[in-house]
Parts: sequence; structure tokens; C-alpha cells
Amino acid sequence: MTHRFKTRLEQAQARGNYDALLDRVPYAKLIGVECTRLGDELLFRLPANKDNIGNPILPALHGGVIAGFMELSAALHLQVFTGAPGLPKIIDFSLDYLRAGQFRDTYAKCQVWRQGRRVANVAITAWQSTPAEPIATARAHFKIEALSRP
Repeated sequence: MTHRFKTRLEQAQARGNYDALLDRVPYAKLIGVECTRLGDELLFRLPANKDNIGNPILPALHGGVIAGFMELSAALHLQVFTGAPGLPKIIDFSLDYLRAGQFRDTYAKCQVWRQGRRVANVAITAWQSTPAEPIATARAHFKIEALSRP
């Protein structure tokens, strides 16, 4: 982990503002991903944006935008909570669409299921009206830089 990145991460955690980390990912800026801290968890938000619509007749969010939002959420969550010394690299991403993503704000939360020295598994849930009614769930496996032993 570079000193500069470590400083950005520490500042983001201290302030509860993760914009500096999201700014490093051009796609996050393109689709409008936001992140806030709620207690011990991160809440990701994808604001309603006409550019993210895939089906204008419904209108519904593009499936690729939902997937990208969820993958980015998992990567940032992993960076913040594991202290991995570098950017995680996606190995595998499996997504289940459960209902159409309507044209409104979308939210996501993540949970690290397992973290080894080189691989981490993250579960992601995305919803719009209530977390009890998810629009999609996903599992992501990331390659992380080897963590040093204590």
C-alpha cells in the first residue's frame, strides 16, 4: 500500500467521507456511486440518474449498471474493512437479479464472508425501497495482496 493511499484511506475513515477513494475509480464517478458510514457499516448509494436507465419503457436501471454498482461497493468495502495493502482485483462475480431496478435511488450493503491471505469473499445486497426486498444479490471473490503475518 502506498503511503499516499494509506493516508487517503485513514482520512476517509476518520471523516466518514469516502469521496476521495471513489474519485480514484472513473466508473464510480460516471454512474454516481456514493458511500456513507452508518455505525460499523458502509452504505452505498446509486442516485437515480437518467443516464443509468437501460429500459426507458419501464423505466428500469440497466443490469450492467446494477452489477457495476455492486462490484464497486464490494471492492471499496473490502479496502476499508480488511486493511488489504492494495486495490482488490476481481476474480469472480456472481449476480442474481431478483426484480427490476426502478428509476429511483438504489442502495447496497456488503459483508466479508471470508478473508484469507490472498483471497476474500464478499456478499452484496442491493435494494431500493427496503433491505427486506432486494433487487439483486451477489457474491464476489477478490484477489488481495498478501497480508503480512504479525
